[in-house]
Amino acid sequence: MTAKTILITGGAGFIGSALIRYLIAETACHVINIDKLTYAGNLESLTTVANSERYHFEREDIGDAAAMTRLIDEYQPDAIMHLAAESHVDRSITGPAAFIETNVKGTFTLLEAARQYWEALDKERQAAFRFHHISTDEVYGDLEPGRLFTEDTAYAPSSPYSASKAASDHLVRAWHRTYGFPVLITNCSNNYGPNHFPEKLIPLMILNALAGKALPIYGDGQQIRDWLYVEDHVRALYCVLTTGQIGETYNIGGHNEKTNLDVVTTLCEILEQLAPNKPAGVTNYSDLITYVADRPGHDLRYAIDASKIQRELGWQPQETFNSGLLKTVKWFINNSTWVENVSSGAYQQWIDQHYEAPAR
Repeated sequence: MTAKTILITGGAGFIGSALIRYLIAETACHVINIDKLTYAGNLESLTTVANSERYHFEREDIGDAAAMTRLIDEYQPDAIMHLAAESHVDRSITGPAAFIETNVKGTFTLLEAARQYWEALDKERQAAFRFHHISTDEVYGDLEPGRLFTEDTAYAPSSPYSASKAASDHLVRAWHRTYGFPVLITNCSNNYGPNHFPEKLIPLMILNALAGKALPIYGDGQQIRDWLYVEDHVRALYCVLTTGQIGETYNIGGHNEKTNLDVVTTLCEILEQLAPNKPAGVTNYSDLITYVADRPGHDLRYAIDASKIQRELGWQPQETFNSGLLKTVKWFINNSTWVENVSSGAYQQWIDQHYEAPAR
């Protein structure tokens, strides 16, 4: 299918903003960005496209049924790419309610508004429409050594976050099975790259090291994740949207299994090269590594089998872990103003002055 207008939820987030930058730069699509602008939503990540006549921003909550119906009717999208979600595991452990509200109830509300819109379209536009739900490999739970997550792996979520995403995946599949609603689902491995919110592992370690702060690692640091450069991910998302088969799930991974300790150690090695002038009292960045109590219910290993999307749709990652990590470290070193505005909350104050908060 060829999408002319794509409505994206959560477009001010890390992956969403990367997707929008890609769509504006590499396609002729018109993009509608719907984002509630919670703590992790940052319009500064979209400054390069903000003045494009093909980009429009709406500050709304996906859980507001009236707002979703109004915006979908107004913009008449050819596709919806649903990325809006609460996404931080630690936050889900201390405050799970927001994850159920956004990831489960919000997805339901959006699905219903989109289904009603789709059912009123003419036959040609109905056949072309797609609802692409973007999810995570964490829905599969823990993984034994020697195995990979496939699209047929049974769900076994371990945290409130992953449980809420699993629930939203099930809702999307049910809307396809029950109503014939044309859906696509993707489950991706851990993303990293420019504009990543500072509480996540890789940006947190970069920024802490540059500030001479401790680099806290859960447990013994042997938890394994498959890392995916965010720009590789958004290319995959557009590939699935435009060439994927309705009703299918596609796993997206970077073929980069690394322990958390390996990730942090590699970051320290890169920083030794790119930022040799260390903070006072720091001889080696690796000396800042500190081990802390493990996270409750912490999954030991995630790893994606991305052979289906490679075989059927022809996508494969362009970045290795080292090349992507080098680009990421350089970006954070060269974008201290963005980091400061996010860390201080200055951008949120600006948003509240210029955009009315959603009613809900």
